[in-house]
Amino acid sequence: MNLDQLRDEIDSIDDEMLKLLEKRMQVVKSIGNVKHKSGGSIYRPEREQEILQRLKGKKKGVISDEAIEAIYLEIFAASRNLELPERVAYLGPKGSFTHQVAESRFGAYADYLSLNSIEAIFKILENKEAKYGVVPIENNTDGIVGVTLDCLGKYNSKIVAEFVMDIHHSFASLSDSLKHIKRIYSHPQGYNQCRLFLEEHMLLDLEFIPTRSTAEAAKLSLKDPSSAAICSKIAAKMYNLPILFDKIEDNLANKTRFLILSDFKNKRAKKNKTSILAKTEDKPGSLVRFLQRFDEENVNLTKIESRPLKNSGFETVFYLDFEGYIDDENVQRVIESGYEIKWLGSYAIN
Repeated sequence: MNLDQLRDEIDSIDDEMLKLLEKRMQVVKSIGNVKHKSGGSIYRPEREQEILQRLKGKKKGVISDEAIEAIYLEIFAASRNLELPERVAYLGPKGSFTHQVAESRFGAYADYLSLNSIEAIFKILENKEAKYGVVPIENNTDGIVGVTLDCLGKYNSKIVAEFVMDIHHSFASLSDSLKHIKRIYSHPQGYNQCRLFLEEHMLLDLEFIPTRSTAEAAKLSLKDPSSAAICSKIAAKMYNLPILFDKIEDNLANKTRFLILSDFKNKRAKKNKTSILAKTEDKPGSLVRFLQRFDEENVNLTKIESRPLKNSGFETVFYLDFEGYIDDENVQRVIESGYEIKWLGSYAIN
């Protein structure tokens, strides 16, 4: 076939795809009506994960698993907005890593609310001013985000999904020479994740101006010709800030784990993770005995972090992730073993 014939064939396939998408959206609309009557949540991450796993398991030709996920995440997002558009709160200005995660989960047409602090997101959710919130929980270079742990203990939002994102930082500036740069704008975590680059280029002695996000760093640097920003490539492009160096992070496998928060309990997925906060007795061996319960009940503990309780002297609370669903019998036996436990959510493992 010649080029025109191939293009005609693509047009014909696109027409059929549009008809099938319209048919899918009609079914989605019916599902939305059922959920509206029953009070069910529009966002069901465990169901979306089930669909993706099923489609990835089918025999394919040239289309990759990554392409399937990218295409269907957009379809899911469009479907949710058709069922019931709902507000999503995130940390950042537009272009922050948290904003990118929010858009990847909820699509370009959701009603987004940009906030300046992690606690502000929890407050908005508590006051029912948004249905979903997106916050960072840990980075594989810098570790846990303490304020997120504090807010999980303080507020009632539940973890309904997690998302791990590759984090790459760029060095962007209006100046075309490092010797003319006098200040560096960056979120403190972004700055700390790029210290080797800064040291190698003798930039550690320059004035460091902390910002609330790397996107804000790009925005501020655009107004300051004698400065540079450590920011994402997307943020630099958004604010038309020229990139001098790409991927300057110390750890090229730099990743951040984000949580999606809401007010509902997930249904059981095929593979589940549960998060809790636990406060053990202030007695010798108390924590050891609690952790032994996981081994006794054959529950795979995947993370434990300690966090000081504010306004309580030197008391400590422990954040734990483990495999399993909150209603599993062995999980129930662990969390009902006499310790002070706060369940934070059970959600699908990607």
